[in-house]
Amino acid sequence: MSQAGRQGTPGYQALREGAGWLDLTGRGLIRVTGEDGARLLHALSSNHVEQLQSGEGCYAFFLNAQGRILADAHILRAEDHFWLDTEPETAGFLAGHVEKHVIADDVAVEDLTARTAVLALEGPRAAAVLEALGAPRPEHLNQHAAWDEARVARLSATGLPGWRIFAPRAEMEALAGRLAEAGAIRAASEEARVARLEVGKPRYGEDFTDEHLPQETQLFHALHFAKGCYLGQEIVERIRSRGHVHRVLVPLVLRTTEAPPPGAKILAGEKDAGEITSAAFSPALARVVALGYLRREILVPGASLTVAGAPASIKAPKPPEG
Repeated sequence: MSQAGRQGTPGYQALREGAGWLDLTGRGLIRVTGEDGARLLHALSSNHVEQLQSGEGCYAFFLNAQGRILADAHILRAEDHFWLDTEPETAGFLAGHVEKHVIADDVAVEDLTARTAVLALEGPRAAAVLEALGAPRPEHLNQHAAWDEARVARLSATGLPGWRIFAPRAEMEALAGRLAEAGAIRAASEEARVARLEVGKPRYGEDFTDEHLPQETQLFHALHFAKGCYLGQEIVERIRSRGHVHRVLVPLVLRTTEAPPPGAKILAGEKDAGEITSAAFSPALARVVALGYLRREILVPGASLTVAGAPASIKAPKPPEG
């Protein structure tokens, strides 16, 4: 393999070693206002919304009555409203889902997706770029602060150190130019996907869907087990009391340079052990990195796994950001 192949493309290198910026415009941004907004979102999501203060946020699931994940979102609280930052595929659904549950509540739901530019700045030098721009740098995950007409939140698409900038759509080109002038390099979506899989950060719509239960994802920071009742809580609590689910999402490294497709079977010897959800070649590792669901009984030290004939191993977990 060439030196360039081992190092990866400029955007990929920027995310790993410097500062890369991503155009995430199209991510859902939903504003919820009204005196009953906190109570309603608390009753619909899996995390503790009512305890949030202005400038804080949390990551949460929105579940159905059977405990399946309908959407995920970062719920950000401001002085008089909330923002729900969600995947592009779930923007329209989530706005409608919240609005459907407004009965006699003082709550208004507004989908701001089409009016909002969403740019991400991620990588080990992302903070230095924000500092050069004079932008705020919220310290803790899901914290956020105003920056002129924009808002900066401590969120990450790749699981690397990062911040997300929400701004009026008309300011997108100028904002992208300022990021580039401050030293950030644009990273394409596929470059960000490789970095995300290296970290082991799953994405809704690709690695978990409405077929999955919260504990199967192992994203426990989306769950609050002492918040009281919410939609789907009965199933989440039943799983917690029983102690486990039958399959869990894990990061994997495959000893090959060819990424298998989603749905590729993971074998433990001759036995069906699970399946791949996403995979990509990692220039840094010179191997394929992937996420996939494994049956719980297979999760033992030194388990011998293969995917499409290639040896595979469970990657040591590294808590991702965001």
